[in-house]
Amino acid sequence: MDKKRVAVPLVCHGHSRPVVDLCYSPITPDGFFLISASKDSSPMLRNGETGDWIGTFEGHKGAVWSCCLDTNALRAATASADFSAKVWDALTGDVLHSFEHKHIVRACAFSEDTHLLLTGGVEKVIRIYDLNRPDAAPREVDKSPGSVRTAAWLHSDQTILSSCTDMGGVRLWDVRTGKIVQTLETKSSVTSSEVSQDGRYITTADGSTVKFWDANYFGLVKSYNMPCTVESASLEPKFGNKFIAGGEDMWVHVFDFHTGDEIACNKGHHGPVHCLRFSPGGESYASGSEDGTIRIWQTGPLTQDETEALAANGKVKVPAEEVSRKIEGFHIADEGKLKEKEEAGNE
Repeated sequence: MDKKRVAVPLVCHGHSRPVVDLCYSPITPDGFFLISASKDSSPMLRNGETGDWIGTFEGHKGAVWSCCLDTNALRAATASADFSAKVWDALTGDVLHSFEHKHIVRACAFSEDTHLLLTGGVEKVIRIYDLNRPDAAPREVDKSPGSVRTAAWLHSDQTILSSCTDMGGVRLWDVRTGKIVQTLETKSSVTSSEVSQDGRYITTADGSTVKFWDANYFGLVKSYNMPCTVESASLEPKFGNKFIAGGEDMWVHVFDFHTGDEIACNKGHHGPVHCLRFSPGGESYASGSEDGTIRIWQTGPLTQDETEALAANGKVKVPAEEVSRKIEGFHIADEGKLKEKEEAGNE
């Protein structure tokens, strides 16, 4: 029998308490970035590809439950148990705005156009802050039926999605009217919700099921039972043919989107997995755990179908080793040229 290839993740240390949320930026001219929220009250920014630490945002006085980056990865936002949501300069780490709440803030999300910040928490109120007028009072949409656990934007910032800690279902709010227009019914409380990169699907994790909903017509597309209670799930963004889920059993499971069959199972965390997200290009994914570490896993070699799909689009993926070899080659070539120039200049 073929021995299964054991995935060796990049392990990112730094947090002293459980990691409870992760968010990747889109791909920017400077690469892509990963922000993590932890109960240690110090969110961290990392290079999304290498996991290298870039900086720590210092200023919260309680657990940080949620974190996000804006479209250009120039600003970060965090939601905390210290009754505040903060917006940070992602280049300097400085606090740009601190929005005080009356209770624990559990969720935050930048709008796609980066002008608005959405927050929700134990107060059962969803607020929208205008970042161009940070001193103005926030807009409040209709009262949430329960304590807000997750929140996200969709439909080009015209709709808000939220789930509650103490009840099942995902509610969709019309931003213009501030009213609930649809509820996606689930048995258990939804602990993770994600809008796919192409805007087609909403991925939810509730109890021991992962569900995929049509983001435009709100019908249930697929529902899969998981091997354990899962806390988070994420859909591969490029091909949409696989998804990841993790939770109580400490493992990171990879499944086929079309069949629900388990493709891989990554072991390494020493505590339950609280959060999982695919990188914007789908070549890797990150997991955050009760053990205080973030692990970045490579998605693995492309299947024949994926290679053909890429070739058809005129994009053929070059393996990372080849890229690094080329880069090393450039450095060597450049150094050689520099030496030649220096020698020429000295003559």
